[in-house]
Amino acid sequence: MRSGEVHNKGEITLMDIIGEIKKNPDLYKAGAIACFIGIVRGETQEGVPVEKLELEAYEEKANETLTNICEEIKNKEGIIDVHIHHNLGEFKVGEEVVYVVVAGGHRKELFSAFVEAVERYKKEAQIWKAA
Repeated sequence: MRSGEVHNKGEITLMDIIGEIKKNPDLYKAGAIACFIGIVRGETQEGVPVEKLELEAYEEKANETLTNICEEIKNKEGIIDVHIHHNLGEFKVGEEVVYVVVAGGHRKELFSAFVEAVERYKKEAQIWKAA
């Protein structure tokens, strides 16, 4: 499993990712694992109801971008591992679309890296909502 990757809906779970992080030989240095699960919200920011969301990606570039984000953040002081996995396909309200998981030695470094990972995948990955 790559540290950053897009998947078709149902191909990966949060537990798959946590299991992969637990295989990291440096996990003994970690004091915590933080997890972010992005789900489909039932309305837009303007308050318009949402029934479903379809996500597509330029998969090769999205995989490269997500992996690069993970590797860059993993090189920060106190960070043990970083994974970003985004699902593609059609999703109903409440369904899981993205997982961001970060393992770190201490809360301060962990939370900083965690927020950076979430913000960067949203801005940089070649993933979009289809009409």
